[in-house]
Amino acid sequence: MKQKIRFIINPISGIGKKTDIPALIESYLDHSKFEYDIKETEYRKHAKALAYQSSREGFDIVCAVGGDGSVHEVGTALIGTNTKLAILPTGSGNGLARHLNISLDVIQAIKCINDDFSIKMDTVVVNDKPFLGVGGYGFDALIAKRFDEHHTRGFSSYVKLVFKEYFKYKPRKISFDMNGVTREVSVVLCTIANASEFGNGFCVSPKSSVTDGQLEFCILRPFSVWSAPSIAFRFFRRTADKSRFTEIIPFKKARIRLNDKIAHYDGEPFDVRDELNVEVVPESLHILVGKN
Repeated sequence: MKQKIRFIINPISGIGKKTDIPALIESYLDHSKFEYDIKETEYRKHAKALAYQSSREGFDIVCAVGGDGSVHEVGTALIGTNTKLAILPTGSGNGLARHLNISLDVIQAIKCINDDFSIKMDTVVVNDKPFLGVGGYGFDALIAKRFDEHHTRGFSSYVKLVFKEYFKYKPRKISFDMNGVTREVSVVLCTIANASEFGNGFCVSPKSSVTDGQLEFCILRPFSVWSAPSIAFRFFRRTADKSRFTEIIPFKKARIRLNDKIAHYDGEPFDVRDELNVEVVPESLHILVGKN
């Protein structure tokens, strides 16, 4: 019996046009295994509503065609269901797809769906908000907010925003209760990592796994402008955990208190409360991944 798959396309994610995607799906999807349809999103949060509806309608797989924001919307709607999430990464960062070894080439990503190799991955809940890969409350949250407001997408826009905002940014003070210890620290980055990277190869937590039943709390402490190039190099070389300015703490539950109440979850900006209860939710989402 064929599996039913619905592709949810965000036509404005990333920097390229999505008009050729339906033809590629028709050409490269294995029709002996799958029957499919396609829906396009029309407004913010539409992907989440479509994914929830698709699961209720009995679709075996719902595929997010877009960037990390689209994956966030579709994936969080499928948490706790038997419907599997698939990803055709066409966004600006594609952080979770990179972590899961899903090709950024659309044709190869469709072939990954044909392989139908799935895992049950952990997810994260912060108060009442779930996310899949990475969430943050420091400089990354500010950049996510500015990028959401920005008129152009793509990696170059990220870089421009980082340079524009970095020299104005003041480190934030946070406090946290974790693993029986209470601390207060000053941070540039304050990240909850289930997966390893934000996107574009910027790896904040090299050893993070989405199947180990735990999270990583990643802190980047204030540093001089002269240290910035070497720190950036470490993040892109997947050695951020080796820097003297970083600290990575494994945990399952934590309480975090913030002064600046902005956040991002999977790159999507959110306003949050000043006290956050964070918890891993083990094996809560079925997802198709690359075999390697």
